[in-house]
Amino acid sequence: MRRTIWLVAAVITLAACEQGQEDPKARWTDSAAPASAPVERRWYTQDQVMAGAPLYRENCATCHKENAEGTPDWKTRDANGKLPPPPLNGTAHAWHHPLDILRSVVKRGGAPVGGTMPAFGEKLDEAQIDAILAWVQSHWSDEVYKIWHERDLASSAGLQSMR
Repeated sequence: MRRTIWLVAAVITLAACEQGQEDPKARWTDSAAPASAPVERRWYTQDQVMAGAPLYRENCATCHKENAEGTPDWKTRDANGKLPPPPLNGTAHAWHHPLDILRSVVKRGGAPVGGTMPAFGEKLDEAQIDAILAWVQSHWSDEVYKIWHERDLASSAGLQSMR
């Protein structure tokens, strides 16, 4: 009888502990979550990614390349002192910028930040710009996206000192 009472008490305690966990990953002690772990949600939908693919090809791929890989030597200035188109696939610096800055660069072009990218604000509406950014960010690893998302949230809250 005593053993049954202890067993029931242990089950109730474990169940209570399990219910107290808001983040299902919080109970894992190793650094890698199981494959069945919830994936961090992104700000965009799969429909936006699909809509962004042809828009990217039509408006961006000529300079940033078909898979957003950019110019191989993108950190080296050209004869005019301008930087060539960087990768947008998460291997360069686009992920350092919050969403509002990314939108602004697409709308206003790269000239305000020292680049040569043309402005697309007259050609693309906000939904199309967001679709292109969704397609671009869909090429980012979960790790890069998570870092970007934290920076974006900090920027939105006014906590990030540099943009």
